[in-house]
Amino acid sequence: MIISASNDYRAAAKAKLPPFLFHYIDGGSYDEQTLRRNSDDLADVALRQRVLRNMSDLSLDTELFDEKLGLPIALAPVGLTGMYARRGEVQAAKAAERKGVPFTMSTVSVCPIEEVVPAISRPMWFQLYVLKDRGFMRNVLERAKATGVKTLVFTVDMPVPGARHRDAHSGMSGPNAAFRRVLQSTMHPRWAWDVGVMGKPHDLGNISTYRGEPTKLEDYIGWLGNNFDPSISWKDLEWIRDFWDGPMIIKGILDKEDAQDAVRFGADGIVVSNHGGRQLDGVLSTAKALPPIADAVKGDLKILVDSGIRTGLDVVRMIALGADCTMLGRAFVYALAADGERGVYNVLDLIEKEMRVAMTLTGAKSISELNSEALVNIARDL
Repeated sequence: MIISASNDYRAAAKAKLPPFLFHYIDGGSYDEQTLRRNSDDLADVALRQRVLRNMSDLSLDTELFDEKLGLPIALAPVGLTGMYARRGEVQAAKAAERKGVPFTMSTVSVCPIEEVVPAISRPMWFQLYVLKDRGFMRNVLERAKATGVKTLVFTVDMPVPGARHRDAHSGMSGPNAAFRRVLQSTMHPRWAWDVGVMGKPHDLGNISTYRGEPTKLEDYIGWLGNNFDPSISWKDLEWIRDFWDGPMIIKGILDKEDAQDAVRFGADGIVVSNHGGRQLDGVLSTAKALPPIADAVKGDLKILVDSGIRTGLDVVRMIALGADCTMLGRAFVYALAADGERGVYNVLDLIEKEMRVAMTLTGAKSISELNSEALVNIARDL
């Protein structure tokens, strides 16, 4: 087990949350091989230590899509974030704003767009899937644009839901799931009061607003299963590219040829992602997939990366491997579950401090200086 603030928060989240929620965020698909590879392969990336470089003016600031970021980090879209803390999307967005980084709202958030946007002054990002219900897609895009959302994160690696066996065992899905969730909640009174009682309504806010009626947790799996569209192709995204006049990021890229297709499509950015190991098990970790993708498209669009990032060292490694920015998913949700907005702010603050130490000792004074020279090349350096 890697020792990190994220793992401390993971342990606290596990103790506080009903099992169905903990395992939903913690688990992967199939045998969870890619879930493990994401962290293990990233931890194996060796940094090159440099000394006596006068690092007194080190800066972590960066710019992405004409937006100034305090750190090369964005909070990734995570479904049901509002079930991990009372109105969790609002709390996470506030913490992100305080640290000068973007918060990305999931399509399947608990809080609707109209609740989160007024709580912050920084424009948030919005994530969307290609769904069979094109009316919902247009509705939510119009609402996002009307509230001032500028950046769209389009997730393309989920034409079908992954085989997440933990969910069936934990009570998120499977036989008697609703009864098991209620029973688990009664055994976790802190969560039951803070979120179960005081955090209502427990529906999918963006979908409920569109449908005009509550879309409850028990409807979540069924609605998603019925609406994911395995027939999608690049042409199905063209009307969205025409409609959306802000930055558009394609999330779920693992192959350099798909990255090149994203360039031809006209995307402003991509997220190198295997969905946190929650979709196709056995694929490359993002630490392994990132370098050839960066070699193929670096400079043609912005490259973001997620999956397995838990520490400031991980952020430094991913930037050095070719990313322009990173996205945190589990790392911030564990902290949110454990301690709300304060937890999310604290984990971002700890990651910033870890980055400062790592950059000082690799001799990189800015994010733009973090490149392959900060990594050990065995043929070159040993």
